[in-house]
Amino acid sequence: MYYEFFGFREPPFSIAPDPRYLFLSERHKEALAHLMYGVQGQGGFIVITGEVGTGKTTVSRCFIENVPDHVDIALILNPRLSARELLSSICDELEIPHPVGASIKQLVDLINADLLKAHGAGRHKVLMIDEAQNLSADVLEQLRLLTNLETAEKKLLQIVLLGQPELQELLARPELRQLNQRVTARYHLDSLGRDELPGYLRYRLGVAGLRADIFTGGAVKTLFKVSNGIPRLINLISDRALLGAYAEGEHVITAKHIRTAAKEVNGGHFAAAQKVAGGGNNRSRYLALVASVLVAVAGTAWLLERWQVGAEASTPLAGEQSLAVTGTIERVDTEPAPAPKTSEPEPEPEPEPVTEPILSFEFDTHGQSQVSAFRGLFELWGIDYVPSDNPDPCIFARIEGLSCLQRQGTRRSLERLNRPAILELRNPQGQRRYVTVRHLKEKQAVVVTPGGSEVFPFDSLEAFWFGEFTVLWQLPPYMDDSDENTDTSTEQLWLSSRMMELADLLASGREQSDQVKRMETEEQVRWYQDQKGLVVDGIAGAMTLIQITNDLNEDVPRLVTVDALWEDN
Repeated sequence: MYYEFFGFREPPFSIAPDPRYLFLSERHKEALAHLMYGVQGQGGFIVITGEVGTGKTTVSRCFIENVPDHVDIALILNPRLSARELLSSICDELEIPHPVGASIKQLVDLINADLLKAHGAGRHKVLMIDEAQNLSADVLEQLRLLTNLETAEKKLLQIVLLGQPELQELLARPELRQLNQRVTARYHLDSLGRDELPGYLRYRLGVAGLRADIFTGGAVKTLFKVSNGIPRLINLISDRALLGAYAEGEHVITAKHIRTAAKEVNGGHFAAAQKVAGGGNNRSRYLALVASVLVAVAGTAWLLERWQVGAEASTPLAGEQSLAVTGTIERVDTEPAPAPKTSEPEPEPEPEPVTEPILSFEFDTHGQSQVSAFRGLFELWGIDYVPSDNPDPCIFARIEGLSCLQRQGTRRSLERLNRPAILELRNPQGQRRYVTVRHLKEKQAVVVTPGGSEVFPFDSLEAFWFGEFTVLWQLPPYMDDSDENTDTSTEQLWLSSRMMELADLLASGREQSDQVKRMETEEQVRWYQDQKGLVVDGIAGAMTLIQITNDLNEDVPRLVTVDALWEDN
């Protein structure tokens, strides 16, 4: 009833677990990072605990909305089940047909067959159980047995347990020690800090449609005192305070409104909220620190950063400009420093057999139009490009989840980017032709032509090449086809997870890796850029994102085969 009075589109302090309203405090970011990293793991258990109302369910909903496309989630909301009932519920969630009254063995066999089928299709199954403190010891033991389902390379099922602090006590029982040893990541979700509350209020008001501070300083101070930073209590009290201000015709929430609302929410007892959560902060912060150390020891961690309504996209600094729809043209005066070696990955397959090198590249005979060159480049990415339907290839690239990067450099620049490239060529008369270079190896270039791949000495191309080239690169999931920084929350989530993986990969030791994981995401990006010899500006532009993909050995077309690249380094 007060929404129109304050100018809201919807209630800003609903206690429904809407992921849009998840304010990412440092604690919530770490909880999400544990979950997101876990889906890339090798099975086992992830345990997230927290006091009532601290946001565990909302975090889980955000996690479900942001999991990679190859992950399937089975969500169990009512864990007060027997072992057979739980297995039946898992079959229902995974859409596994099973007979009524099936035995535990039959259900386990069906689940195992489904997991093997999913593994063969490149999919990963995650079982998430909310309110897991209500699970019995027998059911938990059955869950442990499910994690025995595995191939020679990996376990087939990841299990996430979300629950109140009693869950940790339950797992500490001697009879559950085998399960407890399979927990690869733990995190205790604490309440908001005093300095985070103003940002929390602004965030939720902004999502609801109001870009203004309507809580006075005294109201914020009182709200923290009566809620102790527990998000659910903050929401209940704030909602009641808005209703009280509306009844008085006031557009500003004062400390008096908060005190009155707190009494109503807590049944007339002003200090009740403090007693519910009081005394737990120091212990919870200690647990959070211990959890972080455990995560580092287990080698787990993966994703995220700040999520703030109305935050402006960071202004690009020199060295990495934000890409327009048609790509960014950057000129390079210096080459990036050589990338440090890491553990050598498996060599990529050699390109398909091609003809023997011809004597030299001939501009008029072998040069192509720009349209033909782009057609060949998209083909290397497994995409059929029809110029008549999409005249601008770089706009088409955005539709396909890619982006054009146009630069000027040398052969070394091409090798560092390590993507198939279109070279712009010019003859002495100023005429332009284009070639799509599929692979570089030693002194040869494999070039895509309408008739197939041909090999030329690279120096015969260089006679006509003045440094201009274009590559395609894979956009991360937070970039849509209209604005590369639209979804700030997903961006920070994605970046933080990659930085945590890269910390394990590139750090000089465990101490430095742990230090990097505790940094803010922007500082992590700066650290990574410094490691790779990139412009250190803390902005994840095209060059940084491409290098991240290279270092994590993601499945994209490569210009230089992995074995040749490492030999060169």
